[in-house]
Amino acid sequence: MNRLMTLALLAATASVPAQAVAQNRDAEAKKLLASPKFAAAKAKLAADHERIIADVIKLTEIEAPPFKEATRAAAYLEMLRAEGLTDLTTDAEGNVYGMRKGTGGGPLIVITAHLDTVFPAGTNVKVRREGNMLYAPGVGDDTCSLPVLLAFIRAMKAANYSTKADIIFMGNVGEEGPGDLRGTRYLFTKSPLKDRINYFISLEPGRAGRITNAGVGSKRYKVTFTGPGGHSMGDFGIVNPAYAMANAMVEFGKMKVPTEPRTVYNVGLLEGGTSVNSIPFSTAMTVDMRSAGKAALDAEEQAFLAILPRAVDAENAARSTAKGKIGFEAKKVGDRPVGSTAKDVDIVEIATATTKAAGFTPAYGVGSTDSNIPMSMGIPAVTLGSGFQTQRAHSLEEAMVIDKDKDVDSMAVSLATLLMLAGAK
Repeated sequence: MNRLMTLALLAATASVPAQAVAQNRDAEAKKLLASPKFAAAKAKLAADHERIIADVIKLTEIEAPPFKEATRAAAYLEMLRAEGLTDLTTDAEGNVYGMRKGTGGGPLIVITAHLDTVFPAGTNVKVRREGNMLYAPGVGDDTCSLPVLLAFIRAMKAANYSTKADIIFMGNVGEEGPGDLRGTRYLFTKSPLKDRINYFISLEPGRAGRITNAGVGSKRYKVTFTGPGGHSMGDFGIVNPAYAMANAMVEFGKMKVPTEPRTVYNVGLLEGGTSVNSIPFSTAMTVDMRSAGKAALDAEEQAFLAILPRAVDAENAARSTAKGKIGFEAKKVGDRPVGSTAKDVDIVEIATATTKAAGFTPAYGVGSTDSNIPMSMGIPAVTLGSGFQTQRAHSLEEAMVIDKDKDVDSMAVSLATLLMLAGAK
């Protein structure tokens, strides 16, 4: 037998166990979804649909801007308490959670949705209901997912499910923008649970089928350019930090990045100056760089940082430095790690099996979510849709669609994934 034939035989032999595992997962998922217990759990989700909507409204109307989630967190902790969870906790970073104890011998699973929204304090978060739509800043991302977790607890209780696994139901802080995943970062690096978590599920808005098993990494910098400043006429000809920043922006905009893995960049915020007839003494730009590949993101970051001293040197050479030179400070304000959970890891296989068993088509993808942290550490994690279809995320016209049958069907898939992963009986 030649070498190629041998390798082909070995590959075929190795694939048999993997195929068998996938088939077993599919069969197990079909059995779970066809069981009377699961029918009872899904019926409870349906019966609770209006209650879930009411809880979405209640939580949405408690504003939760970045770093100021405490009021909503306290309210959510009481909602977790009302569902009978044990070991209720508000940790040092502000995450709130409780445990549904298992029978033992299973993993520790964390399932969470984030408490924070992108909107600053003072934003009008009063919910407006029009027909089958809810409108309010933050109603979708990610407020609508928090009551779904509560509904899962009630559905499991109604169906009399026990699980081998202990399950932590959590509302975490700091997922959005400047929060930089601080809630889950703390959870996996400093919290009392940090070395105990075996599986992690994050819920975000969306129907069943979406399985986010890879995390887009990002690097964010605020770069401040400084100079002597002066009068636009009296000091004309001296160096100007705005021109140095412009030099950097132009070169940044010319930077070549790969299309695979998808890699992007953006200048999102511009600041500085005191008046139209003043040469500014300080200007600043905040930039965002993202990639689904760690090497590509690192290369992008280094290329950007190399632009900055060149841009400053060019301005210092172009105009007078008699009253001082242009300088800069690059401060990292965001660092989300790249990560992924392979499709042959059990948590993804189970999510795939339950999705197919429910009649949906699995769609794998990348995103920037709380799952980035565990994925980057090699801890099995996925982000799933919590069931609701939403629109115009991060805008003042953010909205959520109410469609009971579709909502419940999608919620049930994520619940089935949790049950199967937890060894439910």
